Amino acid sequence: QVRLVESGGGLVQAGGSLRLSCAASGFTIRAYNMAWYRQASGKERELVADITRAGSTNYVGTVKGRFTISRDSAGNVLYLHMNSLKPEDTARYLCNTKDAWRAPWGQGTQVTVSP
Repeated sequence: QVRLVESGGGLVQAGGSLRLSCAASGFTIRAYNMAWYRQASGKERELVADITRAGSTNYVGTVKGRFTISRDSAGNVLYLHMNSLKPEDTARYLCNTKDAWRAPWGQGTQVTVSP
């Protein structure tokens, strides 16, 4: 069964850090270009960071230098390390492929950053 389960979110003060995890099952993340997305309340979902099949990474400008995307291919887990968090990072974070094929969206994990 193809499934994505995100975890690791929570409430943190501005300047703090979190590590998000995305456990994939039913497919191999290394075979796809993978990405983290986020959706803030009342806003559209946006791509935050992606990692290609070859391992190259890309970030949206607002998180560049603060967030790091990585993968544990052996464990089939995608990570997002978030440092220097800002209130504007508050959103529900979800993972999925960046390719034409997408897995069913998971529930995501809520990140709330207080001032």
